[in-house]
Amino acid sequence: MLTRVPLRAAIGVATTLLASSLAIAVRADDASPWQRDGHSAVRLLAGSRSGAVLLGGIAFQLQHGWKTYWRTPGDSGVPPRFDFSKSDNVEAVTVMWPAPLKFDDGAGGHSIGYHDQIVLPLRIVAKAADKPVTLRAEINYAVCEKLCIPVEAKAELGFNSVASTEDANLRAALDTVPKPANIGDPNPLTIRDVKRDGPKNVVVDVVTPDSRNVNLFVEGPTPDWALPIPAPVQHSPPGVMRFSFELDGLPPGAKPEGAALKFTLVGPEKSYEFNTNLE
Repeated sequence: MLTRVPLRAAIGVATTLLASSLAIAVRADDASPWQRDGHSAVRLLAGSRSGAVLLGGIAFQLQHGWKTYWRTPGDSGVPPRFDFSKSDNVEAVTVMWPAPLKFDDGAGGHSIGYHDQIVLPLRIVAKAADKPVTLRAEINYAVCEKLCIPVEAKAELGFNSVASTEDANLRAALDTVPKPANIGDPNPLTIRDVKRDGPKNVVVDVVTPDSRNVNLFVEGPTPDWALPIPAPVQHSPPGVMRFSFELDGLPPGAKPEGAALKFTLVGPEKSYEFNTNLE
């Protein structure tokens, strides 16, 4: 039996189907396709389009047992490098780094980075808030198990959604980025003091309610500083967890006096970043 459908109802069904198709397309556009190699995958994420400052992300998936690196890799490793220069209507991109982990590098030292999966939030400034934004990224990173393998990937993503399906994921990643703090702040987890101990050694006193799973990392004023990972001191003063490191890995001609150091203090629940000038 032939069933007749009124024209107005048919138009309504067609409109609903079109809207559903567009919604699916928009949801698909909130993330670029995964770029896969043998042990990892990477893609871009787009947050909601609102104003000239946008939130995006770079998502990594790593095969079990494999790792990738933080902006400072530690005793060994290769930090990721990102090139956004071929993007459209993008003034600047800032990569924000979630609190990293410390792990054995297999050569008697330690590296700093991530395993399993991680999202690096991106702060993207558009040149014109009322024009389309397309982010293009050339991504160079390394994945390591016992050996390290370099990976090169390219990804492209437009920021189109008024309400992105990746917003919650990006906000969760942003919450894992260490918060700015000042030395001596009265937080339960904080750096109380940074001081020189002789010509080559630096001592950092940390206040923490639980010394388990607390790590401290230090960076110099420029990426060519390769300072060692601060190590816990066995016999710390009462009430503090003391770390120390030597002033090794400075670029040729660099002097430590007055150098701007960045400390990242990572606890099991909170993490903070501190900036200070070395005396």
